[in-house]
Amino acid sequence: MMAKNPAIKGSWDEWEKAHFTPEEIAASDLRVELIGELIKARQERGITQQKLEALSGVKQPVIARLERGTTVPSVSTLLKLLAPLGMKLSIVPIDS
Repeated sequence: MMAKNPAIKGSWDEWEKAHFTPEEIAASDLRVELIGELIKARQERGITQQKLEALSGVKQPVIARLERGTTVPSVSTLLKLLAPLGMKLSIVPIDS
């Protein structure tokens, strides 16, 4: 559990559970994980956002907003970004 945050009068986990449905929390967690993996793959390969634009056709400002989490990418945008990184999107069972 995270430490208390005076700005939200409790922990983030408590605030999150009080303001979002479990489905919203799961969707947010999935987006964070997905974008984190995309950033990690780009950085591990030494590819800048500008180079990824050239390789994928997705404009650098879109990549930047996606990486900051200020936009929710479409599946087609994700596929365009993942391909030049040598990755693909898979659907797998959820671990119980």
